[in-house]
Amino acid sequence: MRYIPHTQDDIRQMLRAIGVPSVESLFASIPEKLRLGRSLALPKAGSEQEVLAELAALAVCNAHTESHDWFLGAGTYAHFVPSAVDALASRAEFYTSYTPYQPEISQGTLQTIFEWQTMICALTGLEVSNASMYDGASATAEAALMAMRLTRRHKIVAAGLHPHYRDVLRTYSAGPQGVVAEAPREASGRTASLAPLLDRETACVVLQQPSFLGVVEEVQAAAEAAHAVGALLVVVVTEALSLALLRGPGELGADIVCGEAQSLGVPMSFGGPHLGFLATRSSFVRQMPGRVVGQTLDVRGRRGFVLTLSTREQHIRRERATSNICTNQGLMLLRATIYLALLGRRGLRELARMNLAKAAYLRARVRATPGLRLPISAPGFNEVVVGVTGSAEHALKRALDDRIVGGLDLAPYASELGPALLVCTTELASRSAIDRLVTALGEAAR
Repeated sequence: MRYIPHTQDDIRQMLRAIGVPSVESLFASIPEKLRLGRSLALPKAGSEQEVLAELAALAVCNAHTESHDWFLGAGTYAHFVPSAVDALASRAEFYTSYTPYQPEISQGTLQTIFEWQTMICALTGLEVSNASMYDGASATAEAALMAMRLTRRHKIVAAGLHPHYRDVLRTYSAGPQGVVAEAPREASGRTASLAPLLDRETACVVLQQPSFLGVVEEVQAAAEAAHAVGALLVVVVTEALSLALLRGPGELGADIVCGEAQSLGVPMSFGGPHLGFLATRSSFVRQMPGRVVGQTLDVRGRRGFVLTLSTREQHIRRERATSNICTNQGLMLLRATIYLALLGRRGLRELARMNLAKAAYLRARVRATPGLRLPISAPGFNEVVVGVTGSAEHALKRALDDRIVGGLDLAPYASELGPALLVCTTELASRSAIDRLVTALGEAAR
């Protein structure tokens, strides 16, 4: 009875209480022809020992960072998560209602959110942050909608944006008649001049930093180009660790900075849940989606925390709402806040430098390996485009034979680069693992 809550006696009592003779009678309103009419073709239930053994056998089929060397990034990144993050985030003190509307019983949750907002402002170089969002893709779309409301324009120019983020952006912006134009790339990998695409109908430029291909973009130039036509600059960050090393986008002229903070203490988890963030200038706060926690003093002069701005779509007419974000990623935010507090400013920067150094070593090994090439010359952070001979699919298969997840096949996303992989080197990639990867890719070229 561990997994089946209702015994036959329980079912009989419930049926008696609601006044029906059988479970089948509950489905009397469904036409007979639409009912299955037989038992489901399921195997006989196993014992706990048998089920655990079956699940363990299935789990072995999955590649993960403990079984394989991992070089796949492209929006979800394999970073080491200190055990203290799990230990602290699972403490009972944090088992509270997910929406902290009652400050008198939610001070711990509210303070955590306030600390998160403060850290995001420090990393992005902007003045105000919200209490997190669902993920990087929806945060990007919400930022663009925010820019459309602020400028009362409908054209969006996307530059270097992750293809999946771009798809989400198009979906979100279709309702309010937003039009998404894509900026071209230079041969170096950086975004080409934005000026030809910008006009007085442009609401914002959405620039990813580093770009989908791992390139460090010219944020200040993009900000100047956008502002020249009265548009806003939205900078999207999918690898949050890069903010520890690169200058804050807000300091370079970005009006909104958003993206994915999964790198900050949140496991990959086969794709989620993850953690979106969004920061902006204080003058734009009334159009910012989501909630904002503020600091105040109580009647005795003691510091306390409250929801300064809550999610207005829960209180007003839907057509006047700023977004459809009706909550924040509380548990993921907690993990990221603990992670950032543990590492601190110096530790985070040191970790970012380690990622940068690993990518530099990878580039050097690729240059020295026959059959491999570097089709992009612009500087990057921890992701490198590696050109291969033959097919990228074959190269990845060869690496997988050596228990290496070698990266992302760029054929569906950047076919003009020829057969190529997007390879990510975080602190988990040792030099020996990089050597093994390059050797496998080189052998695949023969």
